[in-house]
Amino acid sequence: MNDFSLRQVLGADGPLANGLGNFAEREGQMAMASDVEALVRHGGALACEAGTGTGKTIAYLVPLLLGERRAIVSTGTRNLQDQLFFRDLPIVHKALGARVTVALLKGRGNYLCLHRLHAFLEEGRFGDRRVLAHLTRIRSWSTHTGNGDIAELDEVPEDSPAWRFATSTRDNCLGASCAWFDRCHLFEARRQAMAADLVVVNHHLLLAQLALAEEGADLLPDAPVLVVDEAHQLPDLATEFFGETLTAGQLLELSRDADTARRIEAADMPDLSSLAAEVERLTRSIRITLEAQPRRMARAELGQHEPFHAGVVDLAAALSGLAAGFGTVAGRGRALASCEQRAQVLAARLALLEEDDGDEHLSWLDVTPRGFTWRRSPLDVGPLLGPRLAARHAALLFTSATLAVAGKLDHFTRRLGLQACEHRVYPSPFDYQQQALLYLPRGMSEPRAPEFAEQLHRCIRDVVEACGGRTFVLFTSHRALAQAHAALADALAFPVLAQGEAPRGQLLEHFRDSGNAVLFGTYSFWEGVDVRGEALSCVVIDKLPFAPPDDPLLKARHRAIREQGRDPFNEQQLPRAAIALKQGVGRLIRDATDRGVVVICDPRLHQKGYGRRLLASLPPMARTREIDEVRAFFRGPVHDGEYTAPCGEPPPTPVSFPES
Repeated sequence: MNDFSLRQVLGADGPLANGLGNFAEREGQMAMASDVEALVRHGGALACEAGTGTGKTIAYLVPLLLGERRAIVSTGTRNLQDQLFFRDLPIVHKALGARVTVALLKGRGNYLCLHRLHAFLEEGRFGDRRVLAHLTRIRSWSTHTGNGDIAELDEVPEDSPAWRFATSTRDNCLGASCAWFDRCHLFEARRQAMAADLVVVNHHLLLAQLALAEEGADLLPDAPVLVVDEAHQLPDLATEFFGETLTAGQLLELSRDADTARRIEAADMPDLSSLAAEVERLTRSIRITLEAQPRRMARAELGQHEPFHAGVVDLAAALSGLAAGFGTVAGRGRALASCEQRAQVLAARLALLEEDDGDEHLSWLDVTPRGFTWRRSPLDVGPLLGPRLAARHAALLFTSATLAVAGKLDHFTRRLGLQACEHRVYPSPFDYQQQALLYLPRGMSEPRAPEFAEQLHRCIRDVVEACGGRTFVLFTSHRALAQAHAALADALAFPVLAQGEAPRGQLLEHFRDSGNAVLFGTYSFWEGVDVRGEALSCVVIDKLPFAPPDDPLLKARHRAIREQGRDPFNEQQLPRAAIALKQGVGRLIRDATDRGVVVICDPRLHQKGYGRRLLASLPPMARTREIDEVRAFFRGPVHDGEYTAPCGEPPPTPVSFPES
């Protein structure tokens, strides 16, 4: 395929323009597609930022489909995966008349497990009527579903506890020894993926393949081309997959599964249930020994926590006892044998987590409201991830709307451990100078000051009133959200929605439908949210999204970087804050006709020297420090770089901040 044919496809008179009513030829999209076409043909690695509106999905799908080389496309979430496979890919596939076969493959937990569903329904012990009602609906759906993807069943929310009884994990899957294996939805999806030319996966599945490759895992087909969309998420997710993890949920699930297996396959040995009950009791007891509030604790702190340490010793003995007890009856059934093996694996993992930290790993505990996650994480995931990526794929594309910091992508490729990688930045085609205004309010104290919260609430109220609702207020902590909601929910003359009141999808639907709502959210609303049109006309960010300074993994990484004579703030903290800030700001302008104001209430953005790099990473918006100019912006559009103010009012003059 040559450049001329590529330009034909993506041009104003090409097949995509004829098939899509809103398609427009875009310079950035054309440039990116040309670079991807060369990458597919010649191999190598390319990291590129494609600004919002570039059309990056089509920019890589077109050369992939026309190049007809086997490829894997990985994206960040299941929702984005479905959007790519069911909306974007069919449009391009049909327009090009491509002969490429495609498949969708999700992680194990997204597929119905018939063995677990029927085992738990047969046992019939459910304390929660809602769980039983959901399982009844799942059983009815199981008789006619084509692929077993749990996203099909709208009547049961994806976060319903019932899915724990109807899906499997790597720990509890019986594999080929399962009596339902011939009807297994997961293995059928994998079979289709292995035969397809282009497979759409998510990052969790991609990283599982890379992390388990040395164990002979065969989760994904071999493909010379790998595209990683929403690539900014990959380094942090890789930290989870290249470490060891033990969760309270895994332990409680083992206890529950062991009791069920005993009742079905060893009904004459009721004493075995006490072994499972002991694992559950100790797991819950360990959580009680920890502080009520969620927090993260380093290994050094855990070593001084005697009740926790004593609980872990007892838990290790209980896991060994469960493995030994179930080992005596493992020959009776597959579920009993599986529980024996799982107890051995979790006991070994627990022993590893108890070992002293070395120079390359850190053990730490993430205490959640109802449980805990104990992790042993690599301090630098690059040496683990980079070689695996390079060994498995000849052509590597990493793309996102937010990869660059002040126009550079070095921090991203360094975190991935890529030795040789081309960098590109394709700017957004949107006219941010005309469409958006950046408001940095006067008189704000630094976030640690006691008066900051009151100043923030006053600023939110003023901006929301100027905008007429239609606002996302994005917080860097749940505590700040709760304080603002308590102070403003009854004070604002608009519908106020808050994260946690309902599932995210319902909140967004309500926000769109109301037309003048205000939504308070934390990090789950900073990215992956697309609200176009006037319903969202303002985004308020409470403070710069720096990672918590007491995070044990972050502190260990910073210590390691300093020991090597490098600067952890500029190498890690600042780039990560810049990417997160870009994600939050990116919620506002989603279309060429969108228009609105971004408000950042943290004065460090213009008072600190590092603020220049953060500002240079944001779209080139006009700036102001005056609330009156925000009000004028909402009263009149901007034409030719000047505000059109109503009633003869003078236009505001956006402020440019000095370099210091």
